[in-house]
Amino acid sequence: MRRRLLASLATFIFASHSLPVIAAKQPISTEYKAPKLILVLVVDGLPNEQVQRYRHQFGEGGFKRLLEQGAWFGNAHQAHGVTVTAVGHAAVLSGAYPYQHGIIGNNWLDPQTLTSIYCTEDTQHTYLNEDTKASDGTSPANLKVSTIGDELRYATGNQSKVITVSGKDRGAILLAGKTGTAYMLMKKSGNFASSTYYMQNYPEWRQKFVADKPQDRFYGKQWTTLLADAAYQGDASDDIVAPADTSSSKRFPYTYDSKSGKPDAEYYEKLFTGPYVDELTLDFARAAIDGEKLGHNPAGVTDILGVSLSSHDYVNHTWGPESKMSHDHLQRLDRLLAKFLSDVDKKVGLDNTLVVLTADHGFANVPEFSQSMKRDAYRLDSSKMLLALNQHLQEKLGVEKLVRKWSAPHFFLNYTAAEAKGITRTDLENAAARYLLSYKGVANTYTRSQFENGMVPNDRISRLMQRGWNKQLSGDVSVVIKPFWYFGSTPAGTSHGSPYAYDTNVPLIFMGKPWIKAGAYSQYAEVVDIASTLSHLLRIRMPSGAEGRVLTETLK
Repeated sequence: MRRRLLASLATFIFASHSLPVIAAKQPISTEYKAPKLILVLVVDGLPNEQVQRYRHQFGEGGFKRLLEQGAWFGNAHQAHGVTVTAVGHAAVLSGAYPYQHGIIGNNWLDPQTLTSIYCTEDTQHTYLNEDTKASDGTSPANLKVSTIGDELRYATGNQSKVITVSGKDRGAILLAGKTGTAYMLMKKSGNFASSTYYMQNYPEWRQKFVADKPQDRFYGKQWTTLLADAAYQGDASDDIVAPADTSSSKRFPYTYDSKSGKPDAEYYEKLFTGPYVDELTLDFARAAIDGEKLGHNPAGVTDILGVSLSSHDYVNHTWGPESKMSHDHLQRLDRLLAKFLSDVDKKVGLDNTLVVLTADHGFANVPEFSQSMKRDAYRLDSSKMLLALNQHLQEKLGVEKLVRKWSAPHFFLNYTAAEAKGITRTDLENAAARYLLSYKGVANTYTRSQFENGMVPNDRISRLMQRGWNKQLSGDVSVVIKPFWYFGSTPAGTSHGSPYAYDTNVPLIFMGKPWIKAGAYSQYAEVVDIASTLSHLLRIRMPSGAEGRVLTETLK
């Protein structure tokens, strides 16, 4: 037995020396690499359905690149009831709804004085070296919550740079938040300007850009179709969207000029309807990348560049999303985005950049086009509705002018006059709401008492209207129009602002290979999810009013 044990031991020792040597495991690096640049692209007035309807015609490198290399949601929404530019832009990087962020429209009324308030007006500040009107947008004073940019700068000791640019002041200012820097295009001079809220003197790179007068290079140019005629066969007839007897009768070719025969305010304003303001905006964004060294921050922290592209909104207002003009504009924007993303790749590297693309709202079809599709669709004149409502309340309750004013989609009631006659606030609200429900074109109404007490029905439209209503700022009776109707009295064009899917459903795309799993996602998503997702990726505190979810299904 002893010999057998010794033999076994010898065999084990020999075998052990014959085994291969296994190297010790090297520690796996757990260092997280955040993006060097967050690029946020907001296309003003772009319904998701247009991206899907025309995607087969996109070139390489623009929308096609984003759709194929990014994570895109087909069921993403601006999830509030008043779908307009300011409200949508406020949602993108705050992650908040209007009842919290305080931007309830492009304009609204002061409930006490009934004076109009513009969403980004601030009489304490003026445009820098540009003419400023009393209601011009010069600061984010009315925005009540923080944004991703604010939280990023807080987390990095203000070392991160947050730069935003837009054709519209509200597009730039509401993306920039409280601590970023916004630049917007001046319609009078054609210059990109900022305000005294942000700076007292312009940086050298901005001065050089403006000195070259790039806005003047389009004078005398014509906007014509980019694609072959056959590509537009499915679009609405010009006779429907641009009838000859209206102000929207302009058709291709669309010429950029002025009565003076040289670049002036008339010409600069005309540029907004078409592809050239977007081209200027992206050129200025390129200058900002170079001038501010965005994506190459010496502190090694993430920078943010927000670019709001304004022109698609102007085009859709004029001719509708079903028009050849809107179709062509989207194709031209696609090519502009392709060049811009290529330049970002060269300047920063797309593998170092997290790109987010969305829109502030969608669009309704031109009512005449909807009628041609056998839909119940008209324009609703709010001034006539106000007169009819006051007349009805006077006949029913015996008091004149119980409705003080209208600011879409709200009526402001005269509670003082009603109570002086023994009429309770609830009775006045209910009388107004009941009458409006019978008014042609109205689908539903909500009262202040319903909103304040949380007594709205638990359906989608009601939830969106509740989110869009602010206790301190909004009116006393809110109106939802019927699908395909819209508030307006002009004989042509269309608008947005409703809680219906054509106004809420917008593109939502994240692209960034190191962080994002590419693919088409069918899950429901909201624009407010952007802020929560970026907070997670940047490992920073969420903005103060953020309510969205982290889109974990898209993350590597």
